[in-house]
Amino acid sequence: MANALYDTLLAPHTSNNKRLLSQPDGSSMSYAAFIKLAAQYAGALTEAGVSVGDRVAVQVHKTPQALAVYAACIQAGAVFLPLNTAYTAKEVAYFVGDAEPAALLCDPQNLDNLQSAVAGTNCVLHTLDANGEGSLSELARSKPLTFDTVSREAGDLAAILYTSGTTGRSKGAMLTHNNLLSNALTLVDYWKFTADDVLLHALPVYHTHGLFVACNTIFLAGASMIYIPAFNVDIVREHLPDSSVMMGVPTFYTRLLDDNKFDRDTVKHMRLFVSGSAPLLAETHEAFEARTGQRILERYGMTETNMNTSNPYDGERRAGTVGFPLPGVEAKVCNTQTGNELPNGEIGVLEVRGPNVFSGYWRMPDKTAEELKADGFFITGDLATIDADGYIRIVGRNKDLIISGGFNIYPKEIELLLDDQPDVLESAVVGAPHPDFGEGVIALLVAKPDCTIDIDVIRNAMSEALAKFKQPKSYRIVPELPRNTMGKVQKKLLRESVKDSFANNP
Repeated sequence: MANALYDTLLAPHTSNNKRLLSQPDGSSMSYAAFIKLAAQYAGALTEAGVSVGDRVAVQVHKTPQALAVYAACIQAGAVFLPLNTAYTAKEVAYFVGDAEPAALLCDPQNLDNLQSAVAGTNCVLHTLDANGEGSLSELARSKPLTFDTVSREAGDLAAILYTSGTTGRSKGAMLTHNNLLSNALTLVDYWKFTADDVLLHALPVYHTHGLFVACNTIFLAGASMIYIPAFNVDIVREHLPDSSVMMGVPTFYTRLLDDNKFDRDTVKHMRLFVSGSAPLLAETHEAFEARTGQRILERYGMTETNMNTSNPYDGERRAGTVGFPLPGVEAKVCNTQTGNELPNGEIGVLEVRGPNVFSGYWRMPDKTAEELKADGFFITGDLATIDADGYIRIVGRNKDLIISGGFNIYPKEIELLLDDQPDVLESAVVGAPHPDFGEGVIALLVAKPDCTIDIDVIRNAMSEALAKFKQPKSYRIVPELPRNTMGKVQKKLLRESVKDSFANNP
């Protein structure tokens, strides 16, 4: 009976007494204890009515126990379905209705609210709190410390992760055992992980970055994690000297740079900083190197694919790029209309193919056929360009493309120029309906601390750098840009906020 994902990532550690997890409160858990706990949860889920292939939806705090539930699902042949802890009961009801999970695991404080989400379904509610206690833990305590691992094929589902749904209702990306295992094998080798590594883990585990990229890589390498419930500058700075690797989103690095206590001594034992899930400003990249002497490694992945590209571990980590396709992954830039591959230097939609690419969208065959081509290439929806040296640069989302007066405008081009202005901390460029041009360009600017943005200065700088059709027709100064939990700017919200800008005054 074979279950390659469990057999490769977890089974080798059955008798491993090495520390897997340590937490800021001083508690820790060995690999062997984690494997036993996962087996008990596998037994508990089975008794709760979860069968092979059933979905297990999980909306709980980041704890060792929550991670053990993920391992339990792999071992029991269930499909893990992590949900953002910020989702409301109404949003959770959509996922329950769409994925039809056999069980929903939630925080006890949300139990009453979520009763409505499972009403009229066969989904059973169980609880798990921030201390790892709850009805599922109580049930698990009575279960054996071993569990007969369920056989799973490479193409069987291991997880469903729902996309953000910014262009319509959320889509469930179906990830197979081989999708997850192949990516972990690649990353351990490419990023040179060993059993000696200690990962500072401050990411959420309902997202592919914190769950699959981070945890699966650590399991495979037999390394350790400092498992922080949520990013906190003081806690992260305190534990960096005991770490060798950190994975983060850009806001982690900007917040560290804002901390005067963060310096070279803090990171002298670190060998690797990884950034992803949102674009890393070149300014942040350079400021981090100046402060620490270390260059952040930026990579590119998606819910549907895990990791696709990476700047090199050995070699130039080029700011503003996401590096090269990972071994076994193919990438090309194609014309958004014809689908034909474009030469280097031209902007088009990025397509990727490899063992990491998902098997399709849950119960959405038409959407799957639209985005996952017959030849195996997945249309990412990200606009990109490949330079003469082969480095890939993401310039925006296809849906963020602005068409003004018949001309294509790529927001990233304008944002890079705006971000370079002396008093601008960051910017976002979106389109709004325009009676004459179809869409008009709007720039939203956030000022650096203790600085004042002079719009006239910005406008003059843009007029010198950009063709007239690309120049923003309106500038707005805002206190901050709206972001999701992974640090991505929520342009849908920005577009909604400015949609009437040109209605009466084009």
